Amino acid sequence: MTSEPRPRIYVLDTSVLVHDPTALFSFEEHHVCIPGAVLEELDSAKEGLSEVARNARQVSRFLDQLLAGRTPAQLSDGLPLGAGGPGQPTGRLFFEIEHHTHGDTAILAAARSLNTRQGEFAPVLVSKDINLRIRAQVSGIAAEDYESDRAIDDIDLLPTGVAEIPAQTWEQAQQQGECLRLPVPPGAAWRVNQCLFTERDNFEGIIRSIADGWALLAPLRDFRAAHSVWGIRGRNREQNFALNLLMDPEIDLVTLLGSAGTGKTLLTLAAGLSQTMDENRYREVIATRATVAIGEEIGYLPGTEEEKMTPWMGALMDNLEVLASPGGSSGDWGRAATADLLHSRVRIRSLSFMRGRTFLEKFVILDEAQNLTAKQMKTLITRAGPGTKVICLGNIGQIDTPYLTESTSGLTYVVDRLKDWPHSGHVTLQRGERSRLADYASEAL
Repeated sequence: MTSEPRPRIYVLDTSVLVHDPTALFSFEEHHVCIPGAVLEELDSAKEGLSEVARNARQVSRFLDQLLAGRTPAQLSDGLPLGAGGPGQPTGRLFFEIEHHTHGDTAILAAARSLNTRQGEFAPVLVSKDINLRIRAQVSGIAAEDYESDRAIDDIDLLPTGVAEIPAQTWEQAQQQGECLRLPVPPGAAWRVNQCLFTERDNFEGIIRSIADGWALLAPLRDFRAAHSVWGIRGRNREQNFALNLLMDPEIDLVTLLGSAGTGKTLLTLAAGLSQTMDENRYREVIATRATVAIGEEIGYLPGTEEEKMTPWMGALMDNLEVLASPGGSSGDWGRAATADLLHSRVRIRSLSFMRGRTFLEKFVILDEAQNLTAKQMKTLITRAGPGTKVICLGNIGQIDTPYLTESTSGLTYVVDRLKDWPHSGHVTLQRGERSRLADYASEAL
């Protein structure tokens, strides 16, 4: 007769709790243990206005609610993590505070102690720290990454926003005014605002609605030859699709993925300036990004909020210089006047001061969004008021934030969660258009 498997008890590292404060309640019927060293690290991390400090304080509030009115005897039996209702965790919370060492060594000691003293449990260390997981496994302790916040299991399943129309489906197309009706192919994951194309008749369209197994396609504007946006033309099919989404007033959220040089920032800035300066659809362009350095920090930056953010927005400023170069023989004076005019309508803001704000009739650009967590993305996108459009740009293959991966990035989370909303659009840009050197280097290096 085989013995029943022991229920698991998950030992949580500080990196998990400051990454996701709700991790306490994410293990369903299994138990959770917090070592004393983690409580000390949470206490040290609680000061300040950073996301880590806010999360540390939130964990402390959760623990305070769970501990309210409990006696030491009750603590030894574990605290119920849920209220017993549907969807609530049924496991219990334990504390392991017998060890007087500090840091990772104490966390490993707590897991080892559980393994020897509580034979009814199978301890598993959960940490976002790869090296700590390696040390645990070398010591004979099971270790796992925290994956409850994973937006998608396989990053290859993330939609591209682009699909080719099968030949058999195209043959069944029916004209309906200026639009086409197409039967949705079996197994196809077509969505509203998805861009479709067929090489057969050089047709490119966008799905406006899907009902009763039929999709209604509207033809797209050609921004490669017939039209341009602030002097910018699309250089490939995906860029043309992106410009159509960026210029569509019925789409409130656009997400653009792509590697370096695919034109994400240039296309977005051109669309923002066109709709702000020419069409007066928006009052101004707001740009922000996560301030994550890829090298050594250079210290504090002087000046106002906008002046402090300017070095971080180098990519946007480079593209703004391109868009501020008028044609003709206007000379230096004309270029300077145009640049000053554009800078007056493009505002650079810091993420640190976004809480509580509401943007009315603004074109908001979230650059380098792959470095934001799901919670940060929610905080930023919910700042949008009436008449505001939000554009999220990023390359999920270039994440600089510790403990974030392609599958847990806030940008991946937004693309996956909002893919079926009829007022959102998404395109993954495939081809680099920066220069032949940049294109070759991105592949060869």
